[in-house]
Amino acid sequence: MSFWPYYGLKRGISTTSWPDGEEDSAGITPGRPRAKRSPQSEESAAQCPTQALHVVKHQETADNGVAVDFSRCIHCQRCRTGPYALPWSQDFAWSASTASAQPILGSRFSASLQVLYIDAGACGACVNEVRLIDAPPYNLHRLGIFVTATPRDADVLLVAGPITDAMRTAILKAYAAMPEPKRVMGMGTCAINGGIFGESFACAGGLEKIIPVDLWLPGCPPPPLAIIHGLLSLVGRVAPVSLEEQP
Repeated sequence: MSFWPYYGLKRGISTTSWPDGEEDSAGITPGRPRAKRSPQSEESAAQCPTQALHVVKHQETADNGVAVDFSRCIHCQRCRTGPYALPWSQDFAWSASTASAQPILGSRFSASLQVLYIDAGACGACVNEVRLIDAPPYNLHRLGIFVTATPRDADVLLVAGPITDAMRTAILKAYAAMPEPKRVMGMGTCAINGGIFGESFACAGGLEKIIPVDLWLPGCPPPPLAIIHGLLSLVGRVAPVSLEEQP
């Protein structure tokens, strides 16, 4: 234990400089598929087990292409290799505003944002990523973002999972107890539409069927910097992106 300070001084600062600087460290994101024009678009789209890939025709040239619906992608990576592979990006700016999104929280919250996380029946992958957002490489507190255990202090409700029946009442109570203004972010493909669990007597099949949602964060699971990107989007420090990409 006495050597820890020595090793810390020797290694130096390991926290990412993002969003003030670029972040391109290896393994920082799993990446995700990109849309592509291709004569083998039907074969490329057929690889996807969740219909996240679909064939479209370019309006000007009538060429076939593969569009990507990120709200359905579960990162199975079947489209990453093989003869019909798609290019993959290495970005982590994944969060997208919903159609019913409220205005950004603004400057009052830009350096003091309290987040309440609820696991609504997730497989465990999303919670493991949430645990990392305050690890040394990310250091959430440097951005003025803090995790709280009570909805009465929360500005943002972060929910992962397909919204199981056992968690619906808990989510409703937590949302009702949050003070205004409050925002909701659905994390992971399961929270958007149920993911591989879908909709059933046991799963609502999406957070928006229970409470209003302001921001979607696709991924299975989204990496820590994607979570931070979503939280910063809610206060206007970075811009959200689209849930679908056309070739």
